[in-house]
Amino acid sequence: MSFLAFFKGYKYFAIAFSVLCVVIIAVIYTILNVEQPLPIFQPEMVNDEMVDETIRHKSKYHTISDFSLTNQNGETITQETYKDKIYVADFFFTTCQTICPIMTDHMYQIQKEIMDDDEVMLLSHSVTPTVDSVPVLKSYAKLKGVNDTKWNLVTGNKKQIYELARKSYLAVKTAGNGDTYDMIHTENFMLIDKKRQIRGFYDGTNPEDIDRLLDDIETLKSFGGF
Repeated sequence: MSFLAFFKGYKYFAIAFSVLCVVIIAVIYTILNVEQPLPIFQPEMVNDEMVDETIRHKSKYHTISDFSLTNQNGETITQETYKDKIYVADFFFTTCQTICPIMTDHMYQIQKEIMDDDEVMLLSHSVTPTVDSVPVLKSYAKLKGVNDTKWNLVTGNKKQIYELARKSYLAVKTAGNGDTYDMIHTENFMLIDKKRQIRGFYDGTNPEDIDRLLDDIETLKSFGGF
């Protein structure tokens, strides 16, 4: 049998095999490019400096605790304000002249991107609540272009804010100066889902991280916010 005759005998098999290979490659490509859910951060996954020692061992079921704080308009803000919302949280203080202005400018950029998105809000906690009174926060909010319907700047009981920072958001260091509830805030932005779980940490001073955060918000929304 000649080589040509041999090839003709198997050409339909070769065609079918080639088509099958193309289909398999397409399926593999699709699987590899399916959007993956964001991780759910637990205390044991985070730098110990940011986590209260009582929960550093916790490996599952971590959520943001209930809270009651006061915003720039003197309104009480609780977990119910953010019910069924995705939100970005951070910690700051109005007299900070180092990283805070950059963080606030980047939070403002996020606000512009989510302005027409009813699923997403922002929440900034003062780490110097005795200084950052309601009038101070209101003046700061006006200066920074805060939209009251999208972004709450909150003050309140220092112990509560400290515990939220260390035991819920896993976001600040202790100052170590003898004041039990003193805090050194970091540049971290935290992405919180509709179940009050932490889904991402981002450097609030880094434009590339802000882009990543905005992408992750869209990813989270594609999974229903969970």
